Amino acid sequence: MVDIKKFVRINERINAPQVRLVGPQGEQLGVVSLAKAREIAQGYDLDLVEVAPQANPPVCRIIDFSKFKYDQEKKERLAKKHQHKTHLKEIRIQPNISEHDYQVKIKQLADFLQHKDKVRVNLFFRGRQLEHIDMGKKLMERIIQDTREFAQVEKEPLLEGRIMGMTLSAK
Repeated sequence: MVDIKKFVRINERINAPQVRLVGPQGEQLGVVSLAKAREIAQGYDLDLVEVAPQANPPVCRIIDFSKFKYDQEKKERLAKKHQHKTHLKEIRIQPNISEHDYQVKIKQLADFLQHKDKVRVNLFFRGRQLEHIDMGKKLMERIIQDTREFAQVEKEPLLEGRIMGMTLSAK
């Protein structure tokens, strides 16, 4: 977890001569001197927290610092929760794949792309199949055609040894 104390100045650590003050209920109290702001904060028995140090004058809020810190951490956790890490999924096929197996693989590919994952399609040649690379190219082109409405080719089909591979990503 990120330590909020390193980035936020509170009470005596604030060093601006004047600050724009926001009260405990969010009301604007105007631009006041730093000493006056600290005095008002002590009157409420709360902390003076610098929430926008880049502003001119900096914005300070009268709030309980532990509550402020908890709210900031909660926002960070929520933001992290909504992030999506892209995974690279792999689908393995062979040039002599049956029609039903092909349809199952296309359905899997669509499902992976729907979850915003990238998909690497690997076409494995075994034995004498390497003599018929054109069959593999046709199969890869068919995959591209069948997925063109929801996928885009990120890496074109390329033969590396006995494996022809390409990468697809969601549109």
